[in-house]
Amino acid sequence: MPEIWLNYGPTDVVLDIQAENLGQQLAAEGKTLEDTEINSRLDSLDLSKPQEIVVLNNSKAVQKTLLALFAKCEQKSLRIPRIFAEKKIMDALKSSLPEGSSILEFEKPELSNSGLVFIGEMEFDGLFGFESIATRLLRKFGTEEMLLAYEKRKDELPVPGQDVENISVAKQFVDKFEISAIEVATNSNGIIDLAIGHPSSTMSVSKPFVESATKEIGKHRTLVISTGKDSSNYSLDKSLSTLWNCSEAVRNEGLAVLLAECSHGIGSSAIQYYIEGQMSLDRLKKPAKYINGMETLLFLTELQKKFQVGIVSILPEFYLKKLNILSFSGVAQAMNHILKVQGARQKVVVVSDGARLLLR
Repeated sequence: MPEIWLNYGPTDVVLDIQAENLGQQLAAEGKTLEDTEINSRLDSLDLSKPQEIVVLNNSKAVQKTLLALFAKCEQKSLRIPRIFAEKKIMDALKSSLPEGSSILEFEKPELSNSGLVFIGEMEFDGLFGFESIATRLLRKFGTEEMLLAYEKRKDELPVPGQDVENISVAKQFVDKFEISAIEVATNSNGIIDLAIGHPSSTMSVSKPFVESATKEIGKHRTLVISTGKDSSNYSLDKSLSTLWNCSEAVRNEGLAVLLAECSHGIGSSAIQYYIEGQMSLDRLKKPAKYINGMETLLFLTELQKKFQVGIVSILPEFYLKKLNILSFSGVAQAMNHILKVQGARQKVVVVSDGARLLLR
C-alpha cells in the first residue's frame, strides 16, 4: 500500500491508498535557481537606503529570500530593514527568522512611502490569472478599482495561469506609487525565478512559473488535491484557488476533494454573506460594488455545474452544506466515500502541490 503524505495546514497527513486505486501522483517540479544566482539578483536592491520590507504572504521561499537579505546586511554592516506583515501571518513568519528579529503589523492606509519594498510569492489566481504583488495591493487598497477588474473578467469560470485583460487594472493601480517589489516564483524544489523592481514589472516571473507548473494529464473522474503549503490553505477563499488550478482535469460529473485546513475560516466577505442569507447568487453577475471574494463564490457555483466538490477541513459542516460542498473530517473518510460511491476499483489522481500546479 503506497503511503502518501500531503500538506494539511502546518502539518502533513497520510493518505492510505491501495496501489490499484492510485492513478498518478503529481507535484510541481523542475529546475531551480542556485543560491549564488538568488544572491546576485538581490544585489540590485540598494540596502544602503532606508527600506521597509512588507511581507505579503508567508512561505519557505519568502523566508529564504528574507534570510538572504539579512545576510547581505550583516556582510555590509548595514542595518536590517524593518519588517512589516499582516497580523494573521506575523507569528508564523517570526518563528522562521533569526532570534531577535522584530516584525510590526502592516497597517498603512496608503502607499506613498517610496522606501516600501513588498515581497511575495506569486501564485495562480482565478480572476487575474496570477496572484502577484500588484494584484495583492489592488485587493488591499483599491476597492473601487477592484470592481472594474471584476467587471473586466474573462467569463464566469476561473482563468488561472492565463494572460487576461483585467490584469491591466492592477498594473495601472500600482503605477501610481513609487514602491519596489521582490516577486518570487517557486515549485516544490525551490525558487525558479525572482524579480526585483516596480510591482508592475516584476510580474515577468509569471512566464517561467507557468512553464514549470503546467502538466497535461487529460480529464479524470476523481482528484484528491493538497495545496502543498500551509500559506495556500489558511482560509476557504484562499484554498479554492488550488481547485481552480486543477479544475480542467476533472471530468464532467466527477469529484474533486480538496485538503485544506482553513484555520482562518471562510476568508471571504461575499461567501460569508451568502451563507448567512444576506446575498444572492444573482448579485454576482453584475454587482453595484465589489465585495471581497465575489469571484470565489461565482467560480465555485459555476464549476459545481460540472463536477462535485468535497473538502477535508475544520470548517463547520453547516457552512459547507450551504455551499453545496461535501464535508469530510479526514482523508480516510474522503477515501471511503470515493470507493463507496465510485466503486472499489476507482483510480484516484493525487495532487501533492496544487497551488503551484496547472493541470490541463
